[in-house]
Amino acid sequence: MKTNKMAAIFSNQHEYNELRPLTDERSLSTLYFAGKYRIMDFALSSIVNAGINNVYTLINQEKVRSYLDHLGGGKEWGLDTIGSYEYLDFYQKLMQNQASGDDYFDDLLNFLKTAKTPYTVYIENKMVGNFDLQSVLHYHQENDNKITAVFKRVSKENIAPDDQMFILDEDNTIMSCQQVIDAQSQDNYNLGLNIYVADTKWLISELQKAQRSGASIDIGQRLAAKYRTSAYEYTGYLHNIHDIHSYYKANMEMLDKKKRDSLLFGNQKIITRIRNEVGTYFATSSEVKNSMLATGCRIKGTVENSIVSRRVEVSDKSKVKNSIVMANCKLEKGSQVEYAILDKNVVVKKDVVVKGTPQDPVVVKKGAVLTKNLING
Repeated sequence: MKTNKMAAIFSNQHEYNELRPLTDERSLSTLYFAGKYRIMDFALSSIVNAGINNVYTLINQEKVRSYLDHLGGGKEWGLDTIGSYEYLDFYQKLMQNQASGDDYFDDLLNFLKTAKTPYTVYIENKMVGNFDLQSVLHYHQENDNKITAVFKRVSKENIAPDDQMFILDEDNTIMSCQQVIDAQSQDNYNLGLNIYVADTKWLISELQKAQRSGASIDIGQRLAAKYRTSAYEYTGYLHNIHDIHSYYKANMEMLDKKKRDSLLFGNQKIITRIRNEVGTYFATSSEVKNSMLATGCRIKGTVENSIVSRRVEVSDKSKVKNSIVMANCKLEKGSQVEYAILDKNVVVKKDVVVKGTPQDPVVVKKGAVLTKNLING
């Protein structure tokens, strides 16, 4: 009987300038999502829901604080229990070791040998989805693959220029990989989700070969194409976070009950860090429609079609509409915010108007105090 034990490589190296200023002081992984979650919660929850407690995490060293602030000791994800093994490494260190001719995969190889699991899953940080990694493993076993890639058929609006698409035959065998920016324009793409399940012994051997030849650090898609493996099709909710518009749209989609239930309330729980605080207070003067609000808020004004994080204050006669408001923001009396993204600790002063458009929401950087109107379009 085959065992289903896996270790995980959780890579957080994706960063996009198109997400600034939201990522000036934090990594993409720790961006707020749907009020109380962070982007990294989706990949990490998929790992934990698959019964994995051996995790090698690769992060960007410039923004390590935001990652560690959210992860803490890993308690919520069960990564602090006896028998779990968590290893933290830096993407820049691998790149520097590769450039200097040193053995850049040694720490990863030691992790895989220490974990002693027959299978390894590799997953990256920018895809918002609820991935059943045990189902991917079963597909991997049934098809007797050495490595199995995960893909989803998506429209052009759900891809980034640096994404990889798979060229597949009628049996979903990967014939080749191609960067989307180099591909011909088409209605649908077989988007590689940067999720792979591999036989661990085989993966160790391939990493050793790659290290000896100085091959690229990002070897998943190359190996999948080289060995013409079959690919697993993911059919659940997905949004690819790579710029302000994709981030805004993904959050707004959580106001659609069908999409929200598919992502957040399916068979697999999405886990985030727990904050013990009071519930949100709604004054008799408040009016709230079709919105998601986290705990600790004080609502006296109007909130409509918006995502509101923890400890936000919406004062009397102020209004939030079609917006994302992150933690600890304050909207003073008479202020109006529409089609906007307010980062943490923003203060919108009395009677100030902040207004963007659905295609170009206004982004207000962390800690800003707005004393004058800010209007786009």
